[in-house]
Amino acid sequence: MVVRIRLACHGIRNRPFYHIVVANSKSPRDGKHIEKVGVYDPIPGSDGIKNIEWNVDRIKYWISCGAQPSDTVAKLLSRAGILPPLPKTW
Repeated sequence: MVVRIRLACHGIRNRPFYHIVVANSKSPRDGKHIEKVGVYDPIPGSDGIKNIEWNVDRIKYWISCGAQPSDTVAKLLSRAGILPPLPKTW
């Protein structure tokens, strides 16, 4: 069983909101997941900052168990300093 750390879409049209979840790679995007490890709100608030909340201990645990982050989650984790910076592709 391949486990992925990925985004699960919630919210409404033109107002997305994502849960960062650990799920089986075969399950649908918004389907059953193993554990919720964070939230991501891509729309900046009145102060201009996007809201990201992590459960860093659980994310590190799942990565140590072999979970693979999706491309988007890997980019967010590298910006937060949880993963090493990703190599840039040209």
